[in-house]
Amino acid sequence: MVKQAKKRVLLVEDEALVAMLMEDYLTDLGFDVVGPAMRLEPALQLAQTEEIDFAVLDINLAGKQSFPIAEVLRQRGISFLFASGYGTAGLAEGFESVRVMQKPFDRSDLERAMQQVAL
Repeated sequence: MVKQAKKRVLLVEDEALVAMLMEDYLTDLGFDVVGPAMRLEPALQLAQTEEIDFAVLDINLAGKQSFPIAEVLRQRGISFLFASGYGTAGLAEGFESVRVMQKPFDRSDLERAMQQVAL
């Protein structure tokens, strides 16, 4: 029997405690976590080069927005969702249809959101 590889999720979150909590949630849900990336430039590099199946992106990364990362993921055909304390109010034009998870959230919220995005 061939062991199926775990799905890999890119985690982009600039708050260390939130990143650790989200990483725990994702690991508990059976995913391999890529990252967490806490700044735009390293996250963009991971989005361009890593084999990933899905991504969870904080919108605001230390004053920079994660939309360039989202655009790379979109071009690569990789599903993603945003996590934000601002809800849909922080979305840039062209991303209005992307699922936004309102912070704070728990593991079941994350699991439900990821299922809705068809992971």
